[in-house]
Amino acid sequence: MAKLLEGKNAIIYGGGGGIGGGVARTFAREGATVFLAGRTKETLQKVADDITSNSGKAEVAVLDALDEKAIDKHAKSVVDQVGSIDVSFNLITRGDAQGKPLIEMTKEDLLRAVVNGLQSSFLTARAAARRMIEQRSGVILHLNSASGEGAQPGMGSTGPADAATESFMRYLAAELGPHGIRVCGIWTAAVVETLTKEKFAAVTGGNAPDPEMVVQMISGMAALRRAPRLADVAEAAAFLASDRAAGITGTMTNVTSGLVLR
Repeated sequence: MAKLLEGKNAIIYGGGGGIGGGVARTFAREGATVFLAGRTKETLQKVADDITSNSGKAEVAVLDALDEKAIDKHAKSVVDQVGSIDVSFNLITRGDAQGKPLIEMTKEDLLRAVVNGLQSSFLTARAAARRMIEQRSGVILHLNSASGEGAQPGMGSTGPADAATESFMRYLAAELGPHGIRVCGIWTAAVVETLTKEKFAAVTGGNAPDPEMVVQMISGMAALRRAPRLADVAEAAAFLASDRAAGITGTMTNVTSGLVLR
């Protein structure tokens, strides 16, 4: 059977992170050449080394996904090198703030994830889309927690940030569809392999819950009685990025193990 992404070129922003690295490894396994972009060379290089040691193709670029000039320059360099950008997936960390009531948050805490998420999604999607229009094909992907669809106390800036990016992506799908470009998203939350006390502390401002307790809580609440795994997310992303998902655009794929039932 042919590989899902054979011959495709994919840029993954945040490719050195937990989800980004898992997606990159799966994309490479399915035949894509992956271009890992992010701010930390060491984590990006580790993912790239894992991929190349398994006969995959990966390259690393150190850049800030909020830097307009750097993003445009990198996208151009990818096209100059391999001829196309077939997939662009933004998985950067936005700086979410959770764990306290909205009325006790600072303006900066509320807006940071909203602004960073929307700005980065806009810049990376625009850079890819301008080149995808020329080739009349391509897939732009994003991921969030589905918090923009509901309202749960304590989620802080995550809900507004998810909603802003998701709305932008739907409008983008409507505009880019006539050019043969699909725009898709993934909902997920509490991906088991990516949960650490350090990550929780960064989001909550130091009050970090135990990751195992979070997994147990999510498993008890989810319809499938388990938390999402990294492979669940990565396999869904590979399918959405492939030609087998050619009829899917402007919508979110639910990979929450039934934590969210929409």
